[in-house]
Amino acid sequence: MRLKRKDILTIEELAGDEIELILSTAESLKEVSEREIKKVPTLRGRTIINLFYEASTRTRTSFEIAAKRMSADAINISASSSSVVKGETLKDTARNIEAMNPDCIVLRHSSSGAPEMLAKLVKCSVINAGDGSHEHPSQALLDLLTVKQRFGKIQGLKVAIIGDILHSRVARSNIYGFTKLGAEVSVAGPPTMMPSKIEKTGCRAFNRIEDAIKDADVIMMLRIQLERQKTGLFPTVREYSRLFGLDSKKLENAKKPAPEGFNRGDVVILHPGPVNRGIEISSDVADGKYSLILEQVKNGVAVRMALFYLLMGGARE
Repeated sequence: MRLKRKDILTIEELAGDEIELILSTAESLKEVSEREIKKVPTLRGRTIINLFYEASTRTRTSFEIAAKRMSADAINISASSSSVVKGETLKDTARNIEAMNPDCIVLRHSSSGAPEMLAKLVKCSVINAGDGSHEHPSQALLDLLTVKQRFGKIQGLKVAIIGDILHSRVARSNIYGFTKLGAEVSVAGPPTMMPSKIEKTGCRAFNRIEDAIKDADVIMMLRIQLERQKTGLFPTVREYSRLFGLDSKKLENAKKPAPEGFNRGDVVILHPGPVNRGIEISSDVADGKYSLILEQVKNGVAVRMALFYLLMGGARE
């Protein structure tokens, strides 16, 4: 089975069965990373361009590792070392890359909608690695996989997403993803960082973190997107941390841990990274037994391998 689309641009446009296909494919590919020789020949001869106009550690490295573990040729291009610094537009960059006949372009860009524009310009597949405050589909997919592996399901879970909802592409993609698969999503953050009419996306909005995380199965903490904000959205970082940072005391409002320790009924903590310790999350929670932050990173490679395979691994239906 293959995806019937050329590109992966948003979670909003994916159907539930497409998401499930990606997750199941990623699950089957995860064992490749556990082998002594971490490589399969599936995409030998394919060329993947990682075109990043914004800084990235986890996402860019994960896409590169995923490509190489599928035996594809991965080429990394950053804006700071490309002709962008000479004034070249994304459109011209895309046409020049297209002339070299790649099979896939992975694009991260500060402008919302840039991957969609790129997908219309090129014949090869395009994967959105994060565009402005719009979406980050592969991050949401790895978050879904992480939660599904822990609980065995998504349907019926209570998910709380906390922080700078307004500027977070991760929040938007995860709201779409979790609701499509049947989870109940709540969000909380300062009123100045909450999109208007956010409830239309299918989630519930709260002004207090304690209300959003009560009885939650999953708590996702978000980084403050200072690079996308205007000034004056919150008084001080210290005040933000006091009201919306997750620590052990606030965690008591979520599901209580069973006396015998961690089990499938306990709350789990997610964070897309990078983590600002002591601001949106305390170190004891980030490194605690309920944290799946490093599991998210591990699953990121498998999810991106799955995306490459489903877009380029064979003829599309």
